[in-house]
Amino acid sequence: MNDLPVAYRPRTYEGSELPFIVLEGVSGIGKSTLARLLTQQLKAAHLHTLPKPHNDWSKTANDRLAPLPQLAFYLSGLLHAADRVRAARQISPVVADRYQSSVIACHAAVHNIGLEHVRQLAAPFLPYMIRPTVTFYLRCSEETLKARLHTKKDIKQDDRDLFAVPGRLKQLLWNFEAVAAADPSAVWVGTDGKTPDQLAHEIKHALERSRA
Repeated sequence: MNDLPVAYRPRTYEGSELPFIVLEGVSGIGKSTLARLLTQQLKAAHLHTLPKPHNDWSKTANDRLAPLPQLAFYLSGLLHAADRVRAARQISPVVADRYQSSVIACHAAVHNIGLEHVRQLAAPFLPYMIRPTVTFYLRCSEETLKARLHTKKDIKQDDRDLFAVPGRLKQLLWNFEAVAAADPSAVWVGTDGKTPDQLAHEIKHALERSRA
């Protein structure tokens, strides 16, 4: 980032950097519930990508913006999220519900754009992002996902589209597999038959192993 103008460079901090943990996966798989548990148990800061104020504008952006401006909107949210993480991890670990992998995988699937093309458009901005300590990619069976969505209270359009739009779920799963394959921080976690508490316990053990 040193080749950027000073005004464009991210703020630097002199303190030690605590872990930055990201949860990734399709809508309804349980990221938000797990993020809340981990935040409590690790005494961490919680970040939802997109953070405010972008989170307040995301529905309008999805409804009104053409695909390229929409991607620019989500990338600006990621840049802001990275700044939030830089500051927060000086004080505590940070747990994020989604990060850059979701933006790339979901944008490509929703607009039927090749994953590699979205990656190329995002590439100039990715060096600004904070690299996660570990990114846990959650997976489950289609039957489990349907059951979880059936009990979810805050159903959003993304949740409905997983099964309402032909091929959407299959494309998203493929995109996450491809993004994870190129992610050095990736760890896959199977969630079938596991409670949120069991998954939190498994993830904490994986974090301990990564620090050993």
